[in-house]
Amino acid sequence: MKNIKRTKIVATIGPASESKKILQKMADKGMNVARLNFSHGYYAWHRKVIKNIRELGKKIDKPVGIMADLQGPRIRVDSSQEVRVRKGEVISVVLNAKKKPKAVVKTGKYIMIHLPAVGKYLKKGSSILIEDGLIALKVISKEGNLAVCRAVNSGIIKPHKGVNIPSISSRLGAMTKKDERDLKFAISQGVDFIALSFVSSAKDITSLRRKIKKLLNSKSLIPQIIAKIETKKAVENFDSILEETDIVMVARGDLGIEIPETKVPVFQKEIAEKCLRTAKPVVVATQMLNSMIDNLRPTRAEVSDVSNAVIDHVDAVMLSGETANGKHPVESVSVMSNIIKETEKSPFDDLVHGFLGDKKISISAAVADASHEMAKNSDAKAIIAASLSGLTARMVARHRPDQKLIVMTNNIKTYQQLSIIWGVESYILSECKNLDQLIDKSIKEIKKRKILKKGDKVIIITGRPHIKKEHVSLIKIEEIR
Repeated sequence: MKNIKRTKIVATIGPASESKKILQKMADKGMNVARLNFSHGYYAWHRKVIKNIRELGKKIDKPVGIMADLQGPRIRVDSSQEVRVRKGEVISVVLNAKKKPKAVVKTGKYIMIHLPAVGKYLKKGSSILIEDGLIALKVISKEGNLAVCRAVNSGIIKPHKGVNIPSISSRLGAMTKKDERDLKFAISQGVDFIALSFVSSAKDITSLRRKIKKLLNSKSLIPQIIAKIETKKAVENFDSILEETDIVMVARGDLGIEIPETKVPVFQKEIAEKCLRTAKPVVVATQMLNSMIDNLRPTRAEVSDVSNAVIDHVDAVMLSGETANGKHPVESVSVMSNIIKETEKSPFDDLVHGFLGDKKISISAAVADASHEMAKNSDAKAIIAASLSGLTARMVARHRPDQKLIVMTNNIKTYQQLSIIWGVESYILSECKNLDQLIDKSIKEIKKRKILKKGDKVIIITGRPHIKKEHVSLIKIEEIR
């Protein structure tokens, strides 16, 4: 099974990848989830892309999950032109982009940002970092909505680039009025995942879940919440955030500004380990193959970065600018897929026996543990799990089995959401009345798709099909006939 990519790929969709043709090619090369960044684009554009992705999934007969990434209290340069600054030069920052700069802007050079709430927390000595810290400004005085700054280094401040002010992001709240509107739109379009930016506490997750349920007003499965870990507060409160969220994203760009960047690799490993133990999927993001925005080949350091994330046992790795607006979106997915497959062939990807410990999360976890041991001892070629919500799939996947992990579900939302879980190949199965029918239909589906051959042994784990709440209680060894 080592020649099959198990770690999933999330690819950001943008001008470089929005067409049906490019989406198809990226899916062929290994894209599993499409990310829509709501910091950019109009609703008409997002609607069209979502439609194209859903049509693609049906065409290739595989789930392609859709992630709506909410902007959060993201601060951006709102000036329309580039501004070149030299080290030591004085430049003004207008904190309310809706108001034109007044005569008080004496420095001649200025930029505007669009989040006036920042003014409450900004003070003399504060650092303003632009475009992931490429340009650094230091506040030397502040009056009302105007901050006079000195450039720490030389460079070009470009329009619409992100602005970070360390330790302030977590004070601004996780959701803005724009996020409320974007959430309502994303829910109306049936997306599979909602990524919440600048999470600082578990309350941010519970608040978002309430909003989603209110918008849906339905008992059906709701979009899963992805907590983006990118603030110092999120790191401090990670354990409680992990309890509430469905999925975790290590958003290293902003995180590397909020905390010393030298600490980020260690936090990535700690977060990945905690997610694995609790069966919560984890995604690693930001600048994984950044040089491929312009170049056809990645740097050696980028290859190592992706490979190390796989060795950390993450569920998915993410491409941002590489596929959104880069010159080589398809090649970026292809290169990432090849790195994953090469790393997964190595012993460094293997999970050490007993790594997860003896503590069982639930009966389902205990059954999943037993199924993994049975698969190894019986020389089974696959583990087949029936799953209503995806819980069983997560419980089995956290063992990182060598065998194929095939998940059958009768819920279309679960089918889409399984796209982000390590190693899972999911298929839609019509509702079954009893266990025998469930097993027979699963085997029939596998034979039809020529996934396994006659004589192959499989481990089947499931519960009672007529019980709506997921409860795994049965393990069975079957031979394909």
